[in-house]
Amino acid sequence: MKITLSGSLGNTGKPLTKILVEAGHDVTVISSQSDRKTAIEALGAKAAIGSVSDPNFLTKAFEGADAVYAMTPPNMGGSKILSNMKQAGEAYATAFNNAGVKRVVMLSSVGAHLPSGNGPIAGVHAIEQTYNKLEGLAVTYLRAGYFYFNFYNSIPMIKQAGILGSNFPASTSMALVHPYDIAAAAAEELQKSGEGKNVRYIVSDIRTAGEVARVLGAAFGNKNLPWIEFTDEQAEQGIIQAGLPEEIGKLYAEMGRGLGSGKIQEDFEAQGALVTGQIKLEDFARDFAARF
Repeated sequence: MKITLSGSLGNTGKPLTKILVEAGHDVTVISSQSDRKTAIEALGAKAAIGSVSDPNFLTKAFEGADAVYAMTPPNMGGSKILSNMKQAGEAYATAFNNAGVKRVVMLSSVGAHLPSGNGPIAGVHAIEQTYNKLEGLAVTYLRAGYFYFNFYNSIPMIKQAGILGSNFPASTSMALVHPYDIAAAAAEELQKSGEGKNVRYIVSDIRTAGEVARVLGAAFGNKNLPWIEFTDEQAEQGIIQAGLPEEIGKLYAEMGRGLGSGKIQEDFEAQGALVTGQIKLEDFARDFAARF
């Protein structure tokens, strides 16, 4: 098969590229960074360098593809993030039509059933709605859980304050996922013909926030690492102090409220809360400890 992947060689893109190339497929990887070309080609794939917001570039990248993996960067710029994501989704949709693409696998998120109240996830909700309007296009929405890798961003907090936390309580249930499990699911779906519009949840583990703190803490020698619930303002300021734009801080605080209320996971739980990934929290904790 001829398969085009967006997302460059990121957390899911690199393992996905490896899986598909090793399976003998003709793989093209889209990247906005020209310096990724050599690394992409070293994996046995072709590189297409350009912007995912440019429908003309995307059309050329998709031409002749039997399937496309569609991933939109979650933080597109420091302002107007949700509208930028929506516009990128519209560029993809235009390119799918222009290039005659029939099969798409989109990286989405747990919580994408909600149009609002879910922070940056609202952006992928809008993209799902855009793709739903495309006739003759088979789409699988891979609604992934909360990335384990996000906890790497909390290492400075743990080292400086001896705590882990966000603006939701320790009792909050979290559907977690490892990028390798997403890559495995995406590879499986891309090699299927598919029909219609379908949702597939991909989750590696389900744990409370308090359990996350205990398991990660124990991995580097702190069995009593506490999960602390912050106020919304504290959560926003923590993100801003980490060097991210204010708009991102507000979006992530909103996502935290959605997790704490249970709204973000309500559809995943209504569908049976299936855990299909293989990499559990304890597995990731070993990598976390090595990074720590």
